[in-house]
Parts: sequence; C-alpha cells; structure tokens
Amino acid sequence: MAKFKIAQNPTFQADVDIPRAGGTTIKVQFEFRYRDRKELAALFAGWQEGAKEDQERFKAKGDQLTLVDITDSHIERQVEQVTQLVAGWGFEDKLSPESIRALVETSAGAGDAIVDAYQKAFSSARLGN
Repeated sequence: MAKFKIAQNPTFQADVDIPRAGGTTIKVQFEFRYRDRKELAALFAGWQEGAKEDQERFKAKGDQLTLVDITDSHIERQVEQVTQLVAGWGFEDKLSPESIRALVETSAGAGDAIVDAYQKAFSSARLGN
C-alpha cells in the first residue's frame, strides 16, 4: 500500500492566464507559497482590513478623490498580494519587487488573475478536482 505524508509541500505550481493588451492572454506557470487554513484566513483577513483602510482613506478625501488615487491604491494592494503569494514564475524577468510592480502596473488584470489562480488551486484540492 502506498504511503503519503500529511504535510503539504511548501510550494505548489499552477498555470495563470495573464491578460495582455488586445484581449489576449498568456499562460504562465507560477510557483505559489502553500498556506494552511489558519494561515490563509489570516492572510485574507489582512487583505480585507487593508481594503477597509483604503475605503476610509477614500471617504476622507471626499470630492478630492481621483481615479489616480483609486488606481494607485489598487496597484499597491495587488503588489502586496502577489508578493505574499508567489515564490517563482515562468516570466523571463527574474521575480523581484520591481518585476512584480512592473507586472501589476502594465497588466490591469494580472494581479486579480494571480490571486484567482491561487484561490482556485485550493478550491480544486478541496473539491477533489
């Protein structure tokens, strides 16, 4: 009988469809950091708290709030998320804080695609594919 260990590997891989200008996507393999259920909950709770803080800042700006303010905030949030999730990727550019920022700034949907792929990897594992 085959034996398996309960502990998960510290990283796992999944393909992510990264949106490109013109409505196309490219499939890029990502290496993600594994988190157990409590670590995931803490991570997502931190993101939720950050989003609440953003909303409070937006309210405080009132009529002075601009699209640039909202976009800057969204970019910062996505850079934070990608940094926390990704351990490696299949781009020619080396994974670094600068390359993560460049990806998020040049592809409006890249951050969301990466987070979605991460969440789906856990969902499919939970559902047994």
